Amino acid sequence: MSDSVLTLSRGRGVIPVVVSELDVGALSRRFGPMVLRRCRQLLRDEDEALDAAQDVFVRVIERRQRLDARYPSSLLYRIATNVCLNRIRDRTRRPETSDEEKLFAIARAEEPGAASDARMLLDRLFNRHPESSRTMAVLHYVDGLTLEQVAAETGMSVSGVRWRLRNLRHTLSEMER
Repeated sequence: MSDSVLTLSRGRGVIPVVVSELDVGALSRRFGPMVLRRCRQLLRDEDEALDAAQDVFVRVIERRQRLDARYPSSLLYRIATNVCLNRIRDRTRRPETSDEEKLFAIARAEEPGAASDARMLLDRLFNRHPESSRTMAVLHYVDGLTLEQVAAETGMSVSGVRWRLRNLRHTLSEMER
């Protein structure tokens, strides 16, 4: 098992700490609020956001020996984004059976049918492209990250991110015709 370097901020300085495994408890205490904010932002449901935030740290526990912990906030932010996007995708695949859930979804929409129409359009759009394109779109359009930041977060080049987003926009314009 190889050691990894975990950097923790203390006051003004950064302290590199060599650990053989991630201290998930310390990560949870330090970055838990950030992870929960991210989950709330994407899921827009408090209970589901709490569950997703917990899932983030479960994933860290499961993969703690393989994770690169040099930048823990970026790592946790990315895991939280992926967990939430997976939950959103899974939510759309499950058919709704409860009338109460349907009423709640309609009540949240500003215009009747607007949210479901938008969701259907996005589902059709994202089903035609790789899941990583969906992640890039969320990071750029929802989170407001620059193309450079999205490229750094996803491990692609800026031109690759620009190309993927351009393809999404092109597909969307074709779908709206």
